[in-house]
Amino acid sequence: MQHFPYIGSGPYCYANAFAMMFGKHAPSTASIEFATASPFGLQLVGGSLPFFDPFGWTPEAGFNAALDAMGWTSSVMSAGNAGDALERLRSQLVHGPVWVGPVEMGWLRYQPGKDGPIGADHFVVVIGIANDRVQLHDPQGYPFATLPIGDFLTAWQAETIDYGTPFTMRFGFRQVRVVDEDDVIRASLPAAIRWLSMQRPPHLPEGTIGNGEAAEALASMIDARCDEDLRAHLIHFAIRVGTRRLADAATCLSRIGYTDAAHIASEQAAMIGALQCPLVTGKDAEAADLLRRLAPTYQLLLEALQSR
Repeated sequence: MQHFPYIGSGPYCYANAFAMMFGKHAPSTASIEFATASPFGLQLVGGSLPFFDPFGWTPEAGFNAALDAMGWTSSVMSAGNAGDALERLRSQLVHGPVWVGPVEMGWLRYQPGKDGPIGADHFVVVIGIANDRVQLHDPQGYPFATLPIGDFLTAWQAETIDYGTPFTMRFGFRQVRVVDEDDVIRASLPAAIRWLSMQRPPHLPEGTIGNGEAAEALASMIDARCDEDLRAHLIHFAIRVGTRRLADAATCLSRIGYTDAAHIASEQAAMIGALQCPLVTGKDAEAADLLRRLAPTYQLLLEALQSR
């Protein structure tokens, strides 16, 4: 089947936040996400928590390389206490919106059902502070949302997020060179290959595995008994973002003539996307079979990328 690109909603928080900061010069969110190398792999963190992204990867691990590939730079500040962080934020808002994250999504109380930490990372763009409330654009679907400063600072401290530094923000975004979108994709290929080949020596929880081995292990976990927390993580987040990342990767690869790699990425997207229905409806054996079919495709994708 010929690849058909996806356009729509989904948990693309940092890509959308970057696009907001880039303004009229922003490339597509597909190429922003591609530049972070997020589509290239599968990891089972600690042997139990699946993410359809590279072994050892976190969002922050891909940001600087992505900005460079796109021809952008920014300043970064983090750490310190809540009071100092708030003052830093105020001082930068004088110059314009500020990119903030990771934050703990569970403390963003304007989102229905959020009343405490859930261990979910998120990225937002803060546009102002007034009357003891922070105003922000939340790419989860909440433009011009407001939040009491206390809740915002608790979210921004990100104590329940397993990567990153508290109170991280990016500002002073500046385009240092104009890069054609196809050239952004080409410039990002070496990073994609490195991540997919699992070459980086990450500091990971014991038992973390990647790619085909992770797919096989996850299939066995689902076959044996899919824990409801695992099911919720998969159907509400991991499948949705993983499928979109690969669909966008296929679109990007096709644009620059990587036909074989684009075909494999599209097949991966279709298999991961097809997990959603059986896991929601309790047909776990069907989901496990899809994951076992997915397992060998990571090596095939690596070989297709390296063969060019």
